[in-house]
Amino acid sequence: MGLSLGHIDADTMGLITLVGLITISASTYMILYSHPLYERIAHWLKVFERKQAHREEALNQNVENNGYDVILFGLGRFGSGIAQELRQRGHRVLGVDFDPDLVSRQKESGYTVCYGDAEDPEFLGTLPFDQVRWVLSSVPESAINLALVNGLREQGFKGQVAVTAHSIRNAQQLKDAGANQVLIPYADAAVEAVNKLFGQDKQTAPGSITAVKPEG
Repeated sequence: MGLSLGHIDADTMGLITLVGLITISASTYMILYSHPLYERIAHWLKVFERKQAHREEALNQNVENNGYDVILFGLGRFGSGIAQELRQRGHRVLGVDFDPDLVSRQKESGYTVCYGDAEDPEFLGTLPFDQVRWVLSSVPESAINLALVNGLREQGFKGQVAVTAHSIRNAQQLKDAGANQVLIPYADAAVEAVNKLFGQDKQTAPGSITAVKPEG
């Protein structure tokens, strides 16, 4: 339209088209490979980090070691459901999420939660693992869960680790990395639904890598 109205000439149009093709192609690959790219350039990005993350520090106030036996990463719908069930069974749960809004909402509901990144080894070093028997992750991203498993082992965590996957392939990768249990929500939910409908004994979901039993 700009070319037809005479606002730009053919050379400018060609330059705009070239820039558009380059940026669209580059951004597509950067989105697809964001985690590997970040791991390569993370140490160069520290110059942009805030020295004092006031909002996040405020969210983490009053989080102490109060005898938690479960630390749960991810407070979305799946994670919140797990946390509620664990609390009903008498477990002391510390919730962790990277979304400040979710953390604030959970705090308003009276739950003990803190702001944090599962991929940050320094943050993992601040968590109260003394009496924790289980670390659970309801986060679906495989790269985040792999980083969490490796970070926990580097911290010397001796308890059980359970993470979430959405495919058999990812589940096996997490199992090989050292996860004790892997949840596959859709497969597990399908088996639970069939069991409830037909009254069959509980079975492991097809291809599922066992289910979490935090009370043990």
